[in-house]
Amino acid sequence: MLWTIRFCQYYVLLGVWVQMEEIVLETKDAVDWSYRGEGVVNLVLAYTGSSPTFMGKVMRTKKIRNTGNENGLTTQEKLIWGDIKDLVSCQNKEIAEYLFVKHVMKPLLGYKYVNAGIPLPVKKEFLESVKTIVTSQRHSWRANEVSVDTNRSFALLMDDFTIFSHGQIEDHKPCLTVEIKPKCGFLSSSSFIAEENVIKKSISRFEMYQVLKLRENKISQISEYDPLDLFSGSKDRIHKAIKALYSTPQNSLQVFLNGSLVFGGFRGGICKTTPKLELAFEHILKEFFKTEDDSGARANTFIELVTETVYASGALDQLLDVQKLDKYNIEGAIHAYYDLVDKPCKACQELESSKLSNQFGSMHSIPQDEKVNILKDFLISSTATDCSVMISFRPTETGLSRSSSHGNLRLESTKQEFEYKVHFIDLDLRPLKRMEAYYELDKKIMKTYLEMLKKNKGDQPRCL
Repeated sequence: MLWTIRFCQYYVLLGVWVQMEEIVLETKDAVDWSYRGEGVVNLVLAYTGSSPTFMGKVMRTKKIRNTGNENGLTTQEKLIWGDIKDLVSCQNKEIAEYLFVKHVMKPLLGYKYVNAGIPLPVKKEFLESVKTIVTSQRHSWRANEVSVDTNRSFALLMDDFTIFSHGQIEDHKPCLTVEIKPKCGFLSSSSFIAEENVIKKSISRFEMYQVLKLRENKISQISEYDPLDLFSGSKDRIHKAIKALYSTPQNSLQVFLNGSLVFGGFRGGICKTTPKLELAFEHILKEFFKTEDDSGARANTFIELVTETVYASGALDQLLDVQKLDKYNIEGAIHAYYDLVDKPCKACQELESSKLSNQFGSMHSIPQDEKVNILKDFLISSTATDCSVMISFRPTETGLSRSSSHGNLRLESTKQEFEYKVHFIDLDLRPLKRMEAYYELDKKIMKTYLEMLKKNKGDQPRCL
């Protein structure tokens, strides 16, 4: 065995982290972890060793150093999360993020859909070795990006949702996993939305943001996907959304087979699924679906399977409810933010004096506890808007006993039955200071979109 263990577990007792036993991952243990993927601030490693303790697990660690408060929450953040004693008293930012998922997001989204993971102590030497391995395994286009932050004291140990159990494929059954970034699934009706931005009430933020991304050359074409379809509750519209994600994945869709990425890839995503890519994906799906070799048949079955699961599970209904906690939009919530941090309101400085005497002025006069609740709901909604949903499938035999912890469905088109499980991931605690960045991005999105409409004389963005 390549790593030394002194059995370890941590738990919370009256808000204090108590060390029951201790794990020590040595430098040489890093060879048992391989690069799985990464986002803006987190990097994910999959365990490839033979220890039962870590089989079926992934490790999430920070890849950039947060320049904010590393010792816990700010004074204003403690006001927002004051009803969660463990979170407020925690002096480690990484453990605070874990407690946020455990005490806030898990109850809201549903215990069966959220696994908060376990904070795992890590040594600097271990992270330095992991950094070397990651550098050799990550995509070439990430070569100039920052890698593992070796100054962290904790990483997060989580279940690997791309497999079903214990890190092994049971009875040689393949496991297919879809990861989707759904984004915001509703249109705001906030009275704080400025008159010139009223289009927010009829066009999804995702669709408007696409125009900005195209202008900034972050994408090569507009996505066909609209989150409003995915969250609609209509099977036909959900099918339309999944088909659009497959056709133009960008950074919103990726697919794993038995833990290995086989389609898509966030941040290095595919803007358009070409015939060549579709042919390769069809071949990969050959062992999973019992279909004829007709062109596109397996991809269509894949889209059908995901559609049926999203519709049957109801998980996105739960996610939508949490997203809808934001009732004020950033245009309203930003005023509460400046009051809470006791700074001059930049949003008001940009408004005409006539507007200040209306609803914006009233926002500044409400009690502080109401402002705290507005910001709390906005930050929770932001987490729910930016999270990912992972749906894993494996075929089952007709008539065999099924796990009560997994969902089950039958595809009539292939006469196959599948078990599935759904989890929400990337439920990070949003720093309060990010409110200003949200506000500036919102202004930029609206300015670009409205300019496009003016230039195209009111044409919809699909016509670009």
